[in-house]
Amino acid sequence: MSGPTDIAALHRAFLSGKARPSAHLEARLARIADINPRLNAIVTLTDEPARQAAAASDARYRAGAPLGPLDGITVGIKDITETEGVRTTYGSPLFADNVPEEDALSVARMKAAGAVMVGKTNTSEFAAGAHTVNDVFGVTRNPWNLALSPGGSTGGGAAGLAAGLFDLALGSDLGGSLRTPAAFCGVMGLRPTPGLIPKQPDPVPFDPLSVDGPMARTAMGLAHALDVLAAPDPGDPKAPPPDWRPRFAETLARGEPGVGRVAYAADVAGIGIDTEIEALCRTAALGLKDDASLVDVDLSAGRQAFLPLRAQHILGSNLDLAGQTDALGPNIGGNIRLGLEQAARDIADAEAVRAGLWRRMTAFFSDFDVLLTPCTAVPPFPVEQNHPTTINGVPMTSYIDWVAPNFVFSILGLPAISVPVGLDSRGLPAGLQVIAPRHGEARLLCIAEALASRHPMPMPLPEPGTG
Repeated sequence: MSGPTDIAALHRAFLSGKARPSAHLEARLARIADINPRLNAIVTLTDEPARQAAAASDARYRAGAPLGPLDGITVGIKDITETEGVRTTYGSPLFADNVPEEDALSVARMKAAGAVMVGKTNTSEFAAGAHTVNDVFGVTRNPWNLALSPGGSTGGGAAGLAAGLFDLALGSDLGGSLRTPAAFCGVMGLRPTPGLIPKQPDPVPFDPLSVDGPMARTAMGLAHALDVLAAPDPGDPKAPPPDWRPRFAETLARGEPGVGRVAYAADVAGIGIDTEIEALCRTAALGLKDDASLVDVDLSAGRQAFLPLRAQHILGSNLDLAGQTDALGPNIGGNIRLGLEQAARDIADAEAVRAGLWRRMTAFFSDFDVLLTPCTAVPPFPVEQNHPTTINGVPMTSYIDWVAPNFVFSILGLPAISVPVGLDSRGLPAGLQVIAPRHGEARLLCIAEALASRHPMPMPLPEPGTG
């Protein structure tokens, strides 16, 4: 693939006339035609609407007209996110022919900013699962090794972004659905503070578990995406005040607020971490600042608390499907049934654990500005598996344990980012997760940029006929 891949560099090329949005799109479409049949990252291609959007962007650049922050930038949209006139299946056979009449708020904002949607990206059914496979479109593969999973549930977005099919990916994160695939595929995935990116439609607007968020190859790409997505909206009760305006790209360009006080913990969930992943993450974390600290942070109680909280969220989000669980896959159907069957005491106990962990992290952030920890406990696993079964050869006690390093922070509503910090001996990316206090996204972006400058990532190029 030729041409710049960073969003800021693309803007400069478009403004100077060295590149055009239409030509850039055609290069992306050619790469999609070449690689996507092997990856299955994009499941609904919107090439003709994309060409129209890119031509309109061309005209704005030529005329010197006002430009949007993402003018001419290509984006893949997760297939659980509503897109006007474009099939949105949620990865479910029940909605295989569903065509929404309007865009979700996040999509509308990206289009208004000049972004060019190239297609919908694959997901697990209703985003319930950390492996990207469903009965509508099948499995998505990891561009670093086509025999392996890209993670999930935003696996199509991560795989397509890593392979250069588009410049930005829009996804969602409940228990790690942006961070896990970003780590598996060697890109950056940001879970923002709940409400920073307003969600509409959202059947459970007061629940903080599920958030929309971007993926990009660079911290500045994430910053530009946040500037578009993170504006107040009265429809989301968690959103910032009406007079607040995002300026993430501007503050990142100034290097603000800096890296701050850094601590590294190897295993926050108490499940064990793959030795190669932990070694890469530890080296990157301790190399970030001379005074970085090694600490023990025990959030293992969150492993049990997450299960009832997630079931409650999934039931509330899919209440209209409560009578159709037999027509759903085991991940989404099982969680709806759990939500229906669990006792009020189960939820109350989980809330008590969540409160205790919140107090623990509040105390931690009085001493440190950020916590760094491995994003995933395991490397990518074979696509035939729904999930891994062991960590360092030790059987897991729960099928979901392996994403606990992500979801113990989800239940606390803390912003977190996964940043690639190198390749292991298997040639697979390792992701370092960085967590900040609520509304600490600017610091996360500064740290992501610092890590990326120390650990540049190549682009995977799967060979024809492999996998």
